[in-house]
Amino acid sequence: MSEFRIHHDVNELLSLLRVHGGEGAEVYIDLLQKNRTPYVTTTVSAHSAKVKIAEFSRTPEDFLKKYDELKSKNTRHLDSLVYLLSKLTEDKETLQYLQQNAKERAELAANAATSGSTNFSIPSSTSKISLQELEELRKQLGSVAASSSVQQPLELTRKILRDKQNKKNSGQPIPVFPSWVYERPVLIGDFLIGTGLSTDTTVPIGTLPLASQESMIVEDLLYVLIGVDGRYITAQPLVGRQNRAFSVDPNLDLSIKELVTRILPVAASYSAVTRFIEEKSSFEYGQVNHALAAAMRTLIKEYMILITQLEHLQRQGLLSLQKLWFYIQPTMRTLEILASLATSVDKGECMGGSTLSLLHDKTFNYTGDSQAQELCLYLTKAASVPYFEILEKWIYRGIITDPYSEFMVEEHELQKEKIQEDYNDKYWDQRYTVVQQQIPSFLQKMADKILSTGKYLNVVRECGRDVTCPVAKEVIYTLKERAYVEQIEKAYNYASKVLLDFLMEEKELVAHLSRSIKHYFLMDQGDFFVHFMDLTEEELKKPVDDIITTRLEALLELALRMSTANTDPFKDDLKIDLMPHDLITQLLRVLAIETKQEKAIISADPTELTLSGLEAFSFDYIVKWPLSLIINRKALTRYQMLFRHMFYCKHVERQLCNVWISNKTAKQFSLHSAKWFAGAFTLRQRMLNFVQNIQYYMMFEVMEPTWHILEKNLKLASNIDDVLSHHTSFLDNCLKDCMLTNPELLKIFSKLMSVCVMFTNCMQRFTQSMKLDNEMDRLTLEHGTMLGPPTEEERAEETAKKKLTNKLLAEHADNLHLTSGFEATINKFDSNFSTHLLDLLDKLSVYSTNDCEHSMLNIIYR
Repeated sequence: MSEFRIHHDVNELLSLLRVHGGEGAEVYIDLLQKNRTPYVTTTVSAHSAKVKIAEFSRTPEDFLKKYDELKSKNTRHLDSLVYLLSKLTEDKETLQYLQQNAKERAELAANAATSGSTNFSIPSSTSKISLQELEELRKQLGSVAASSSVQQPLELTRKILRDKQNKKNSGQPIPVFPSWVYERPVLIGDFLIGTGLSTDTTVPIGTLPLASQESMIVEDLLYVLIGVDGRYITAQPLVGRQNRAFSVDPNLDLSIKELVTRILPVAASYSAVTRFIEEKSSFEYGQVNHALAAAMRTLIKEYMILITQLEHLQRQGLLSLQKLWFYIQPTMRTLEILASLATSVDKGECMGGSTLSLLHDKTFNYTGDSQAQELCLYLTKAASVPYFEILEKWIYRGIITDPYSEFMVEEHELQKEKIQEDYNDKYWDQRYTVVQQQIPSFLQKMADKILSTGKYLNVVRECGRDVTCPVAKEVIYTLKERAYVEQIEKAYNYASKVLLDFLMEEKELVAHLSRSIKHYFLMDQGDFFVHFMDLTEEELKKPVDDIITTRLEALLELALRMSTANTDPFKDDLKIDLMPHDLITQLLRVLAIETKQEKAIISADPTELTLSGLEAFSFDYIVKWPLSLIINRKALTRYQMLFRHMFYCKHVERQLCNVWISNKTAKQFSLHSAKWFAGAFTLRQRMLNFVQNIQYYMMFEVMEPTWHILEKNLKLASNIDDVLSHHTSFLDNCLKDCMLTNPELLKIFSKLMSVCVMFTNCMQRFTQSMKLDNEMDRLTLEHGTMLGPPTEEERAEETAKKKLTNKLLAEHADNLHLTSGFEATINKFDSNFSTHLLDLLDKLSVYSTNDCEHSMLNIIYR
């Protein structure tokens, strides 16, 4: 059972029991995952559990009747449920709680019923109910019970099945029998009720002597045993799914009548088997049921040969009632088993794999009765042939040919191109899925491997390569499950190797990941990013709507050619992507997972501010099939989130470095108010230290170690599912350790980045006002003029000008500080930065302790 299924079941149970508050579902889920063990049902354990519940129950007959009914329908996991219930009967505390809970829920339901309105009105007890109202009430109350007992007409059942199958196979409608097959009841071979075809005059049997009575009854029985009414024994009309009943002339001698009632169950079984054969021979019921019906028909032919031989003896006057009873006894057991199987398949509405499960369970249950087991084994082998043909084609070639929806693997119409477009696209998980009710019980343990084997081969086939398993052998049903296990294991190992070699060697998956994805999205290529950010800095400062994408693409191409990234053979797959929302909004939308932060994520408002190019900028990557199975849109989105996070950090770092360069200009001047200016320098250095340490942590303490683990795991991977799992685990760990899965931490971090950016903007505006005029810069005589090097007189004049300018600029800076309250602004920046930083460190300390995220402690140490 998957973790998501456990989550769902626990939450459903808590909801059903109306358990609110407390420790929540997570505690129970953790306990279940730590303590669960595989439960293997045995005949002995199931029987003892059933007996224990029957002894505990107030109405054991009802319980056993319901158990037998569900067992006849081949209900899945029935024995496991009964075993669990038997264990509950031993737990007095739990039983007491469940009884109290049931009482409370019953009271709540009763209160809701009295306060709410009902679907039909019941007259008050004081008034008398008229006969018409009573009849109406009876009809309303009995409608549900009546609808469940009425059997659906066979024509309607066939039509529903046919429509469903034609919908699935739109190009190739399934074949159907001509209508006259169903319109001629004589062809069925079963009793014709109420036709009145017989014209013989019947002599009252009670008036005949005993020998004549016996002779007449033997003749009647031979007719009844092949589905034809006799003169003194006639079949009764069928009611629902009940067995055929017979009417015997009441004037028949009691001794003869007793023997007749012993023989008639053979006729009832024959009738049930014949009806089953005729019904399941229709194409609509699938190939497995058709094969089972054909095998039963073969056995019925042998039965008919026996009856023909008995008729020959009867014509010669050599067949007495006692001899008939003697000859028919071996066949009685066979027909009884066939009728039991036919009834079970009918009741359970079994098709395909579910029919095989029922047959296998019956075969297994007849251990000790060699004749019955051999018969069931013959039927199961015959019925499994078409199913195994589908299975062989799937595990040996990766093709599904299942027009009647009988196979355990179901194909869905999905386009593999969507893997690169839709974040929630689940092509690999949903293109082929397992249909639980169609898994034969003897293949249950191998279901996942069967699914994976065909999927692996199918991927290679879709790339234009024909693959056929070299170790392919015919799969034949046997009670020894090891036979299929070995065959499926061999096919699985071959399919895993073929696809893995195809992706790793021919499609160069690892090269794509390490040469391109890591270099660009995880900012592993230093010189490329320096070139790229230098080239695009001015363009990315514009609002996102004003940015020309083609210009950015051209600058990206230039940066790629100018750096060591030029040697990357996959560099042309890198593209520019300007996102419609900022990183936090993207994360809050994508990471809506079932965690404690889910409400915060769902209720978060998307950003309404105009984004700059820097905030919207991201890379994208073109991935072709079948690499898109691994590097799908979900994986690329995660890479983009990591990239945007680090790219913005790199941008803030560059801005702080630019402030440092700009501040060098201010150091030339002798300012009277140097105290606040020194504070600004200190704050800038603190900010730079924070940003650089965060980057170092993400690059060298999160991504590099995790990447090395990924590379090691990819070398050890034995199949594509392992590769997918390792790659997803790598991305999840990176996102988690980089604080990208916790909205609370991310918001605090974003506030810190915003404070840093606003501080750099403020400082740059201030230092800009202190720069010399551009014209004055061009007039400098430091390096002379076109007439030659400057004279001593010109140099002295230039120095005097500079001193005067510096004096004026220093006075201007002091005036600016006094008039604009710049010192208060810097102090406010310092206060905000310190508050958010302490808040972040505090939250990191809490999360690293509570959630055991010890890697986040490294940020605190830094």
